[in-house]
Amino acid sequence: MSVQSAIKRKTAPDLRARKNGEPIVMLTSYHAHTAALVDRHCDAILVGDSLGNVMHGFETTVPVTLDMMILQGRAVMRGSQAALVVVDMPFGSYEGSKEQAFQSAVRIMKETLCGAVKLEGGARMAETVAFLSERGIPVMGHIGLTPQSINTLGSFRAQGREEENWAPIENDARAIAEAGAFSIVVEAVAEPLARKITQSIAVPTIGIGASAACDGQVLVLEDMLGLSPRAPKFVRRYGNLGPMIEEAIAGYARDVKSRAFPGPEHVYGMKKS
Repeated sequence: MSVQSAIKRKTAPDLRARKNGEPIVMLTSYHAHTAALVDRHCDAILVGDSLGNVMHGFETTVPVTLDMMILQGRAVMRGSQAALVVVDMPFGSYEGSKEQAFQSAVRIMKETLCGAVKLEGGARMAETVAFLSERGIPVMGHIGLTPQSINTLGSFRAQGREEENWAPIENDARAIAEAGAFSIVVEAVAEPLARKITQSIAVPTIGIGASAACDGQVLVLEDMLGLSPRAPKFVRRYGNLGPMIEEAIAGYARDVKSRAFPGPEHVYGMKKS
């Protein structure tokens, strides 16, 4: 009998096979406890470098390190059981060369046991995507608005809102798909362009601020739960937990100050002799 157990999680080929099928459901997570909740409803969990914004208060994702991604990737893997876990490759961990990207991706996959990595960039990253894919590392691409490039983009603005600017974005999608990416995140791209890209490439697109015609959707969990003070236009809030959490904290603070907490039911008495 083989000592290897069957893979129970969804895999990159499973998501690849969903092209033109049932839409792929994906959310971010950075913690074991939220991963357990997301895992029950989502096909894939993205350990996004957005943790820099959500967990650490950075203005951009640029300061996020490989060690930070690995630490949170481990937590998400411990908290989930069925979803494909995809870990972002942070800025500076893959752009230098395809060999650098391979070493970074190997660290992520070995140290987290995740099922895939994600990297930003279109045609310029096609050679790297092919290099990784050929060496057993499933790669999710990311085109359109690429937050790691904020210092060259200048602002977080939607892409492709003028048709004369479509060609480079279409070329990015095609290059990454042909290089071997199993799926591609399409972020903040004009709806008609996102729809056209989805129809023209052979791998699933996962939209975020793109089009309902994409093969799936992803959002930052904290954005859709109402925990982020500001959320992009493309976010629908499915909860408003921020005020609820603050109300609970205020109640706790009142009870502590008034000595209403802890009550008799929360303390330990002496054992009866």
